[in-house]
Parts: sequence; C-alpha cells; structure tokens
Amino acid sequence: MDSTQHKQPSTSSEYRISTVSVSHSGDYRCRGSSDYLLTGWSDAFRLTVSSSKPRATLTDAVLTLEPNWSSFVIEESVTFKCDMNEGEDTDWEYKINKDGREFSPYNTHKDYTLEISSKGDSGEYQCSGLKKSSHDTRNSNTVSITVLANKPRATLTAGTTIIPAGGSVTLSCSVEGSAGWNIYWFRSDSVSSEIQLIREGEANRVISVSQGGLYYCRGGRGDPVFYTEESNEVTITETTTKPRATLTAQSLIIPVGGSVTLTCSVNPSSSSGWKYYWYRDNTTVDVVSPSNGQISVSQEGLYRCRGGRGNPVYYTEDSQEVQINKIGSVLTVSPSWLSPGASVTLNCEVEHPSAGWSFYWYKAVPDLSEKSSSYELLPDGSGTAQDSYIIHGQTHTAGYVCRAGRGDPEYHTDHSQPKFVWSADVHSAASLTVSPDRVQHFTSDSVSLTCEGNFTEWRVRKFSEDGRLYSDCRRMTGSTCNINTSKSDTAVYWCESGSGEFSSAVNITVQNDGNGSILVSPVHPVTEGASVSLSCSLRTQKILSNVFFYHNDKLIQNDTRGELKISAVSKSDEGFYKCQYSGRESAQSWMSVKVTVSGADSSSSPVWLMVGLVCGVSLIIILLLLLYRCRQSKFADETQDVTYSLIKLKDFEKRRKHHKPEECVIYSEVKTGAAEDSLMYAEVKQPKKKSQEKQRSVRRAVAAKPRRSFYEATLAPLISMLSFL
Repeated sequence: MDSTQHKQPSTSSEYRISTVSVSHSGDYRCRGSSDYLLTGWSDAFRLTVSSSKPRATLTDAVLTLEPNWSSFVIEESVTFKCDMNEGEDTDWEYKINKDGREFSPYNTHKDYTLEISSKGDSGEYQCSGLKKSSHDTRNSNTVSITVLANKPRATLTAGTTIIPAGGSVTLSCSVEGSAGWNIYWFRSDSVSSEIQLIREGEANRVISVSQGGLYYCRGGRGDPVFYTEESNEVTITETTTKPRATLTAQSLIIPVGGSVTLTCSVNPSSSSGWKYYWYRDNTTVDVVSPSNGQISVSQEGLYRCRGGRGNPVYYTEDSQEVQINKIGSVLTVSPSWLSPGASVTLNCEVEHPSAGWSFYWYKAVPDLSEKSSSYELLPDGSGTAQDSYIIHGQTHTAGYVCRAGRGDPEYHTDHSQPKFVWSADVHSAASLTVSPDRVQHFTSDSVSLTCEGNFTEWRVRKFSEDGRLYSDCRRMTGSTCNINTSKSDTAVYWCESGSGEFSSAVNITVQNDGNGSILVSPVHPVTEGASVSLSCSLRTQKILSNVFFYHNDKLIQNDTRGELKISAVSKSDEGFYKCQYSGRESAQSWMSVKVTVSGADSSSSPVWLMVGLVCGVSLIIILLLLLYRCRQSKFADETQDVTYSLIKLKDFEKRRKHHKPEECVIYSEVKTGAAEDSLMYAEVKQPKKKSQEKQRSVRRAVAAKPRRSFYEATLAPLISMLSFL
C-alpha cells in the first residue's frame, strides 16, 4: 500500500487482505496511536503480486536492494544485487536496466552500487543476466526507488509535557516517508546550556523520560551515517509539589478476634505504577504492590502510608496518621499537672460497658530498646472492683495504664493507651532544658530540648494538642532533640531515660502567624521570692516599649515600658500571661510559681505544726517511760501506793536561842520508807486560832493521803494533751 493511501484506524494490530490481486502490490507501513500519542511510521514492507502463478524453478532471476529501502535521499547510496539462480556457474554477465532502458552495460559483477546524486535517480530498476556460452538471457523482477527532493526532518511528539510526581512522560521521534532510521536523542537544561546526547542510534523510536529539560531528536542511517534534519524542540517540566498519599480505614475499632481494612491511594487517581508502604508506630509493616493498596490489620497502633515508584524510588508525602484501636479500656487521669500535696485519680472505662469487670492498674516504665514502655502493677492494683484508683504522694512526671478482665478463665482487654501526669518541678535525677529558654516560639525556629542526668540513653516524648503521643524525636543527637518548629510542634515535652526515670515536663507553643508577637516567659517554674522579667517579641526583633501585659486576662501594665518585671515572685503571681503590641496579641502561657518550704501557704501550716507536736510529745513520752521503768526497778520491794508520815512537834527554842522562830510554825519529820538519813523537814504555817482538834484532823488527813503514782503524776497529763491535739 502506497504511503499516500490510508486505511481507517483499527484496534487490531493485524491488517488482512482476503483476496490478493496485482493492485495490492506496493510498500506497506503502519503506526500506532492512543488518546494523546501518535507514533511514527514503521519501516516499509514491499508486497509484489504477479499476474500469473509464479514458477518455482531455479531459472527465476531476482533483484534485491541493499539497504532494502523504497526511498532515498541525495548523497545516500544503494546496491543492486542480481541473482540468476546460477549456482556455481560463472558463465554469466549482468546489467541493470532503468525504466526499460539499459542503465549499466553487461559486466561480470553481480552487484552494482548507485551513488544517488539527484532526484532523477528515481525510477523502476531491473536486472538482466546473459549466459555467455548459450546467449540465454534472464530478466529479474523490477524494484522502485524514490529519491526525496529534500533532506527529511525528524518529528518529536510528547504525550504530555508535565512529568507527574514520581512518574515519566513518553517521547516519540519519527521520520516520515522512508525507513531504516535509527534515532538519536538530545537534552539540555535550557536553551543556552550544553546539549547532551542521551540515547545514540536506537531503533526504538519511543522513550520515557523522568527529568525535565529541552528535548529534540534526529534520525540517522547508513554507513557512513546519513542524518536527518533535527526535530522540533519540546520542553518537559517536572511537577514541583509532591503528591500526598491518602489513608482511609474501614473502621477505627478492631473487633474481638477480627481485623480492619486500610486503603492507601495517591492522587491524581489516573497515575499508576505506585507501590504502597505501610507504617505502624514508625515501624515498617508491609509493602503492597497491588493497585488497590489495601492491607488488613489486627494490631492496634498509629498507622500511616506513602506511595513510591520508579528506580530509584520516588516517594510521595506521608498520609495522615490514623489511630486503630481494639475494644479495650480508656484511661483518664486527673489532674494532668501535679500540684504540691494533691493526689492523682485514675479512671478506667471499658468501651461498650457491661457488668462483671475487674480492673488492673499499672505504671508505665520507659523501655528505650523497644521504643515503648513496659508496665509494672501498682500496689493493690490487681483486679479491683472499682473503676478508679487514687495515687497519693506523686511528685514527678509519670505514666499510667489500665486494663480490664472478667470471666472464668478471665478474659483481658488490651492495655489502655498510656496517660501521663506531668510535673513542672525540676529534680536532680532527670531534667529537661529548652534553648532558647521560653515557652513560645515562631514557626521555623530552631529549638533544642536537652535531657540531663546521670544516664547514657534518652528519648524525648511529645504529647500534642490533638491528643497524640509521639514515642521519639526524629532528630535526636545524643541527649538533645533538635526541632525546626511548625504548628504541629505545640505540645508537652519530657525526657525518659534508659533506666526508667522521667524528667520534669515543659510546654512549647508555636506561633503560626509570622507577623504576630510572642510572649517571652520562662519554661520552668519560678521560685517564690525570685525576680522574673516577661517581654514581648516579634519574629525580627524584641519589642522595647509600649507593650501591654495581661495576667489572667486582666490588664496589669500599659505604660511605655517593654518588659514586665516582678522583683519578688509570690504564689499570687502564678497564672496565664500574654502581651499585646500595636494590636498584635500573643498567645497566653502559664507561669508556675514554686513555693519553698519556709514559704508554704497557711493552709498547710497546721498540718506541719501538728506533725511536729506529735513527734515531739511522742519522744517525751518514750523518755519518761524509760525513766519510769528505771525507778520501778529501784523501788520494787517498797510500798508504792501510800506515803506514811510522822509529824513531831519540837521545841527548838532552847537549842537555838540565837533564832526566834515564829509562833504557829510546825516542823515535821516525814518518813517515806527510806533510810533514816533521808529525813525531810517541812515548814508548815498554822493559823493561830485553830483548835487542837482541827490540827489533829489535818495531821490525820495528811498521814492517810495516798501518794500519786508516776503514771498519774507525769504520763497521764501528757497523754491527755496528745489526745486533745
């Protein structure tokens, strides 16, 4: 079929002629097409149909061309090859005829090479053979040669000029009207840059490219190579924005003994060739090749995915994260931030609640080797009937977990997600420092979180605004986590050591508005009595004047100063602070005040006083008991309940004339059951007018009065006072 005649396009790659005739003789070519691509023509195939049935004899003469092309260009050459089917017989001469006339005379060479010099070399060529001994002649078939008037030009077409993310575009180079061309491909970064030959002399006329640039092509054939004119130039550009994978979940809850299906896809949906990479809690789970990108999961965790294709692999942006949970317990902690003397209450709730559950309470212990935590059962935390658990005396940051069980044998739910109670107080075992030392930061700020303490292994954990717990820092160098801040970095941070220690926790707030202001306030609590300065800052500079400061939404300073200075911080200064400058208001941050022991508030003073009194009185009682035991052993053989006394009235006047005693004075000798040398004398003043009978009654009463025991005299009042307290 001549190249000027075209058949209607067909979906079949085969063209069939049901009844062949002489009219079907000619050169046949084909090419393919799609919605956006049309390839070049194939090499020509010559079909010759004779009017009569050919004789299959050795006497037939055949003329062939080398190369076997139907069209040529000036400066190319073609070789005519004559074959008389003469075998080993050398008694032959050959000549070439053109358009029925002799073109070259008889000679002994079977091959004749024509150097094409003009369009006049086009025509019908035939080979004739002469057997010299018998003058027998034979004529071959005829072949047609067309000489093109102009040097052919290659044509470059592109399916699309924009390379999709991670993909490629198809380029096709064709040379119309002739065959046998090899394709040479060229690329440059721009019009003025160096041109690179990227593919040399390939028969394949279609290539795929994944790099942007300026492309063109040309054809070449023969030896030496004859080149076509260069093709048109096509500019190919790359997509600058990475596509983001999308994750969808059949359900967020895994049923007991079951699974849920997750699907990952890449937009636009028309792109193909993606493999899908799955991650759970930052660990690779699976690589899925099928185009539907689906996996079934039976483990709970935080899942995400991304697409990848090509070699080397080009990856999409990660999908959003999706938390998949099993039916289990939900733990809540109150309060979230510790305060001195406060207790912590844990509440465990079973999803789809029903009766008969027992509850188990655990403390989360960091396990850096597994990038997770192990769980230690809390005291009396095994199988409680109550769904709450109270912890007293907690002073440092800690994590807690619960689960429930019921039945016989007992079926247990999965552990709940860890919940944390945070302490802002810095302690010596483990601490977290922030540089720069402030709560609020702008986006793209460089912030360093450093874990300090006597440990070699650390991890920094993060609890974000949306309630997600992150197990590790993506840029951890030694004990320092480096963050290039974004809005998603607004969170609570703390350190966990390889030995299970928790540091104090800090709040970090990221200002998303680049033109806004931030409050510069300390990360850690301020000690009572210390001084502190708060200021306001823009991204480019610190504000030095005319700043308004607010405490718990109440304006407390609105003069020309640029700082809020508190010379001696007290507990009343604790609260939320924010600043405002030229109508731009910062976010508010909490400033905590750490109360010293001497400066404890009045509500706790009676408690400490009571503790001191109880301890002091207890010590005194112990000492007195020891003394009592000592005296008891000394006087074990003597009467202990009654003291007998003998009162003797003596006249000392004669003996001591130098001393005149007062009237009505009685000296008495008191015997206590001890030795005689331990007499005691007492001076008793007696009223003058008392009768002798009354004096005797007094003496009898004194003599009969029982002596109080050591317990009654000493210990009983102390115990009574302690009971009163």
